[in-house]
Amino acid sequence: MSTDQAVLVAGYLLDQFEQEIETTRAVLAALPAGKEDYSPDPRSTPALKLAWHIASADRWFLDSILAGKFEAGESGGIPEAIRTGADAAAWYAANLPASLAALRAAPAETFSRTLDFFGKMQARGVDFLALALKHSIHHRGQLSAYLRPMGGRVPGIYGPSGDQG
Repeated sequence: MSTDQAVLVAGYLLDQFEQEIETTRAVLAALPAGKEDYSPDPRSTPALKLAWHIASADRWFLDSILAGKFEAGESGGIPEAIRTGADAAAWYAANLPASLAALRAAPAETFSRTLDFFGKMQARGVDFLALALKHSIHHRGQLSAYLRPMGGRVPGIYGPSGDQG
């Protein structure tokens, strides 16, 4: 893929990511207060930890692509300020637009250069942008499946939800 092609595909993916922000924010915000430790199975990630993973990983992926390298994220767990789904949603809404804007302003080579992902895979920046979008949507789907059993309401994702009325 040429640099021009990578930039074209990246523009499309950035548009898609931007369109997903509000939906992701709504799913994070739908986590019922007081149910942050819920998980459907002992092997499943607890709801708030999953919500924070979605929010923080989206930003981490975008910022890592911009930086041209992937480094381990913060290992301290969930920040003290993130105690509810609403907190995670507010953090996400406040932080993701700037990361997307920075990538939109990045040099063309940002998307065509090859990046190393912890020695496990090498791919172009644009490929990691596609992976970031898939990763976000995958985990958002997980969290949305937690909501009803937690007593919450599932927001519309790609159309109305049975909980909207």
